Amino acid sequence: MIIPSKSSPSLLQFDVTDQVATITFDSPSKRNALEPAMRDELSLALQHIQHDKSIRAVILTGAGGHFCSGGDLKNIAAANLDNGGWLGRMQTLHEWVQVLLTLDRPVIAAVDGAAAGAGFSLALSADFVLATPRTWFNMSFLKVGLVPDVGALYTLPRVVGVQRAKEIMLSARDIDAQEALRLGLVMELHAPDQLLPRAQTLARSFVGASPAAVALIKRSLNSALGGGLQDMLSTEAQAQALAAGTAEHREAVGLFLNKQPPLFAWPEQGKV
Repeated sequence: MIIPSKSSPSLLQFDVTDQVATITFDSPSKRNALEPAMRDELSLALQHIQHDKSIRAVILTGAGGHFCSGGDLKNIAAANLDNGGWLGRMQTLHEWVQVLLTLDRPVIAAVDGAAAGAGFSLALSADFVLATPRTWFNMSFLKVGLVPDVGALYTLPRVVGVQRAKEIMLSARDIDAQEALRLGLVMELHAPDQLLPRAQTLARSFVGASPAAVALIKRSLNSALGGGLQDMLSTEAQAQALAAGTAEHREAVGLFLNKQPPLFAWPEQGKV
């Protein structure tokens, strides 16, 4: 895959440093609205990450003090899509949404300012959401007579439960950073100037983690709410057998037995 070119005007910046990929929505004049060109660039970036196994973690963030304000309504109205057109639009969108939701590496959303509509959905696609005190979320689709998309019907009830997901979607109300923290939509709050450094610290910590174990944990947890006890015990047994056979497991055990620092350690909150 080819990393999106930076020689032409771009609505999305893509960078790989120290085995961490950073995707930055970069259309500040529109509060980083998810317009067609940005969606196309996001799809390319995710395809690149999917195939480049040297990338060990991914950060999603936004430029200019906002994360993503959702779909570009002006563009949507101008397209004047019929039912078939909408189905085609959603099927194309779901190709990269599925890549993002099933990615076998950790995804960290560093959210500042607006995370509305599809922007809220994109934040929910991350494994860990970090935000600033000025961040706000809104599942705004009902305001324009639409259904939440970008995977939100799958992700939101898994984070907050079905009843609260209904309230958030059907009220289309603002959720400030403190409420988002209480609801579990956000894992940590940081000052704006500390947000990206904290996300980078978390992302870099996974460079030392076993990629097989990370992938197996994510895959297993993605199926956890849909599986019964026996299904999950079987998943657990098979995943553990695979993880135990990796070189990373043997190296980690050797370090432990020799009282050496581990290759992976979760950085405590506040550390950047």
